Amino acid sequence: MSVPLLDVNAQNLPLEDELKAVFEKVLRSGRFILGEEVEAFEKECAAELGTKHAISISSGTDALIIALMALGIGPGDEVICPSFTFFATAGSVYRTGATPVFCDVCPVCFGIDVESAESKITSRTKAIIPVHLFGQSSDLDSVKEFAKEHGLHVIEDVAQSFGATYKGRGCGTIGDIGCYSFFPSKNLGGFGDGGLVTTEDDELARKLLHLRNHGMHPKYYHSVVGGNFRMDALQCALLRVKLKHVGEYAAGRLRNAACYQEALSKLPGVVQASEADCGCIEGQAAKLADQDVRLILPVAYGHNGHVWNQFTLRVPGEGRREALRAHLTAKGIGCEIYYPVSMHRQECFAGLPAHALSNCGVSDTLSSEVISIPVYAELTTAQLDEVIAAIASFTD
Repeated sequence: MSVPLLDVNAQNLPLEDELKAVFEKVLRSGRFILGEEVEAFEKECAAELGTKHAISISSGTDALIIALMALGIGPGDEVICPSFTFFATAGSVYRTGATPVFCDVCPVCFGIDVESAESKITSRTKAIIPVHLFGQSSDLDSVKEFAKEHGLHVIEDVAQSFGATYKGRGCGTIGDIGCYSFFPSKNLGGFGDGGLVTTEDDELARKLLHLRNHGMHPKYYHSVVGGNFRMDALQCALLRVKLKHVGEYAAGRLRNAACYQEALSKLPGVVQASEADCGCIEGQAAKLADQDVRLILPVAYGHNGHVWNQFTLRVPGEGRREALRAHLTAKGIGCEIYYPVSMHRQECFAGLPAHALSNCGVSDTLSSEVISIPVYAELTTAQLDEVIAAIASFTD
């Protein structure tokens, strides 16, 4: 039995009748840009996430760009972001004319390493972007303390973690601005590109609303240059249908992750990542060598509400990750490497200042070890068993 990495139809087709009805409603309304569907979606997202302001945006990437614009970040400024992340985190900084400065990450939770960030501070640093990677929050207490000490803005990249929490608070509601994505593969996946920004600050919300629509307020009057960052009314309307089920989707992913944790932890050479090893790749390396570790399972920290956008294994040992990937592919098991090249190694950033590219060894290690397996909510028991059996049969 083949098991895809993701099956969007397994989630969307059970809602087909309702989605078609919503499409027809929007079609007949003739209101395709902004309007009541957009406003209703934003209000419902704000309630779901526990935030004061939620503003729909054309994509998760544009959410990051508009957040930086609203905070006045541009040429001459530097923004610290993790090297181990999706390209949009760093690319959005670069697009504003600012300089992305890469710091390292924790080898356990994959979140930003504030100790590494500390070494990257200059007089030009204006913001830090913690990325809540794979569905789990970064250490936001440390990030907020660091930002306060250095007078920095905090932009949360929540593209993979809609609904995730940190110590009971929604990710994206703790920094200055939270940035979300509704790309079809996300925990709340849309039908094309879409995004969201959140903030508790009334003045920032006003700026974001104006920047979203060419900096226009009132109509045809422009005090600032914005962009066309609007999210389509149809996309908002369709996502409203799925938003009602987002808790079920998260629960399904949590259930599947727990199934993997229980079954895979019983295999020889498989260990669970430890919260005690957070930030210590050297300590981990010593332990792995002593234990002849073959696979490292991800961990959900006790104070975090993990939504498992990905279930990401680490496969230590030169060439072993590629061997596992080939093995799973041969068995028909979908898998993906997020991400094979860290940001400080990307060709397009080669011309950045030396301090922006240095000392990201954990990111290099993770890029050589990680592989993600199917964890979407609609996986059947038979499919989960198939994935587990395929991993159990891997003998490199």
